[in-house]
Amino acid sequence: MKVYLAGYNVDTTVLRQMEEASGKREDITPEVISAAYARISRDPRSINEIREDARGEVEKSRKSNSAIIFKMGHHSVAEHAVFNLDILGVSRFAMEELEKFRLCSYTEKSQRYITLDKDHVTPEEIKGTSLEKTFSDMIHKQNEAYFRFLEVLTGHVFEKHSDLAGNPKKHNLLEGWAKEDARYITALATESQVGQTINARTAELLLRRFASHPSSEIKNLGRAIYDQISDVAPSIVIFNQANDRDEKTYPELKKLVSELTETSGSEPIEEVRLVEYTLDADDIIAASLLHTSSGLSYEKCKATVKSLSEEDRGKLFKTAWQNMQFYDSMLREFEYANLTFNVVTSSACFGQLKRHRMSTITSQEYDPNLDVTIPEAIKDVGLEGDFRRIVEETNKVYDQIKKESPIAAPYILTNAHRKRVLIRVNARELYHISRLREDAHAQWDIQNLSRAMTDEAKKAMPRTFELIGGKDRYIEIYQNVYGQLPKVTEAVLPGARKIQ
Repeated sequence: MKVYLAGYNVDTTVLRQMEEASGKREDITPEVISAAYARISRDPRSINEIREDARGEVEKSRKSNSAIIFKMGHHSVAEHAVFNLDILGVSRFAMEELEKFRLCSYTEKSQRYITLDKDHVTPEEIKGTSLEKTFSDMIHKQNEAYFRFLEVLTGHVFEKHSDLAGNPKKHNLLEGWAKEDARYITALATESQVGQTINARTAELLLRRFASHPSSEIKNLGRAIYDQISDVAPSIVIFNQANDRDEKTYPELKKLVSELTETSGSEPIEEVRLVEYTLDADDIIAASLLHTSSGLSYEKCKATVKSLSEEDRGKLFKTAWQNMQFYDSMLREFEYANLTFNVVTSSACFGQLKRHRMSTITSQEYDPNLDVTIPEAIKDVGLEGDFRRIVEETNKVYDQIKKESPIAAPYILTNAHRKRVLIRVNARELYHISRLREDAHAQWDIQNLSRAMTDEAKKAMPRTFELIGGKDRYIEIYQNVYGQLPKVTEAVLPGARKIQ
């Protein structure tokens, strides 16, 4: 057995310094690895020899990439080329589009931990028009409210948690709680920044989508990304232009739907509703566990599960779980059960929900008719009236802008504004969401949403979700199921043995 480290992420500043010291090099490109790996299936040489050849003939490697990826259709080869992008000065609204792509990694500036400044993005669609001043004036009022709320909330949090306030090391934590509630009044136009890691295949998809997007900010972001990567890897980022599929499909669907449906009347607002789920999910997962661990057909496994006593079915699940720790994923068999939720959620909460990229998430536009999510702390300190006044003014500006420029209108809405989201998860993914988002350290809005989802899930699939909950409660939940502590060491979870 041999393993070679073929490459790893290196800061571009370091690469430039190397070139300044030793001269320009053509082989500093992810294309050589992509081209080398593309040849593995047809070249008898060892991989490290193929890579050496690819580094020595970069132009040949680029031609090879073009032929193998685009003529032969082996697009997955482009996934071996990876880019790290610093993306700054992008609105929170545009960030939602950027983070729709599943096969990427994102680390975004958090409004929960950083005091916001007054930087915001003014949509190109209203620049130079009378709406620009209306927009800017409203942003100014929202930002003034943010700082006013932040001051009051900080005092409230320190007073409410006086035990923690006595420890200077806890002050950042307390200030963070105040910031996360004050930010609900700030606009989706607020600037943010993110570090993104993306492979070339997904980057090409992103570029096509962004080139086809109606928003100028999204189009400009796509061009800026293309400018950064096209010279480095021209052979694997080719199909990046606007296209009918991405440009026209949803507008045409929207037009058709408006003709087919009635828009009069209003529906009751249910924040979380389980609308579809796999029937007999407990039996299906039990049969899947049996299937993996036997030589039986799936049909025979299902029949066997049906014949088992309730106690023996329970043993299948308990055996599958008994060696788990709070950081472990559910077994893959739990992916055979699915749940679909209709969710009405704030922008602040959606910013966290959308990170669960293995879920299927589609959403409508933000809708002021769905009301807003107001933090309880805002109500506790008597600021709800002030908060709603700013929201009402924001809604009027939104309506005014929407008449002239529907694309620009959502930028003025706040983190408190809501939209309908349809989210489909399998049982394994819902366990992951619950472990992370129901934890005591999670933000309250996503905690509430996650808890409501798991409550519905437990009603539909009681056996499957017997062990679900936030990671801070894992030992307690495990004890309830097994009557004993999980096999966890002090090194993994300090203090675990004290909980008895």
